[in-house]
Amino acid sequence: MKQRVALVEDEQALAASYQEFLQQAGYSVALYATAEDAIAGIKNLRPDLILLDIGLGHDPEAGFELCRTLRARDPLVPIVFLTARNEEVDIISGLRLGADDYLTKDISRSHLLARINGLLRRVVALRNPENREQVLKRGELELNSERLTTTWGKSQIALTYTEFWMLYVMAKNPGHIKSREQLMEAARVVLDDSTVTSHIRRIRRKFEIVDDTFDHLETAYGLGYRWRGDV
Repeated sequence: MKQRVALVEDEQALAASYQEFLQQAGYSVALYATAEDAIAGIKNLRPDLILLDIGLGHDPEAGFELCRTLRARDPLVPIVFLTARNEEVDIISGLRLGADDYLTKDISRSHLLARINGLLRRVVALRNPENREQVLKRGELELNSERLTTTWGKSQIALTYTEFWMLYVMAKNPGHIKSREQLMEAARVVLDDSTVTSHIRRIRRKFEIVDDTFDHLETAYGLGYRWRGDV
């Protein structure tokens, strides 16, 4: 069965071009020109990956709000901004809203396809039967790298793709400081320092919501972050 990509793009010719390219690469592609159409259509489509522009119709910020809505609905589906806007503030905003990647439209088609393939390899893992060898346990923490699920005690923690892999690389080696560069490498994204910090704060906050005594995610000022504990 073909993997499904939802493309939210209001420029008809460009959307058709991307659709043809991705279909030739073996994907099933659904097009949406507005945020409203995307919200309704994606709910039924249940795509494996979402590509979206920021400016849609007469609203130059519609894609940001759409990302927020889609991420709240599904914490795991990979969301990628594909836009002409390359300002740092836009990149940071998109990633802080929960996008897994931010690409500009001048990216080569081969590079775009490589980034999509990398994210979708994780989607395949979600459908595989649970492999106990892929479960990492650290005290009350349990991370399943096949299903991309996170559990703290008896509570499920809804992490995005990027947040999951940042946490995983820290928990895999408790007590070891991981630099921002190492966290980005683990999540296969390129971010600035402030955005990495935002991801860490969001991870920490999600654990604190279910456990107000949570204190295992430590900041090593000027160096990076680590998972506290030996187990």
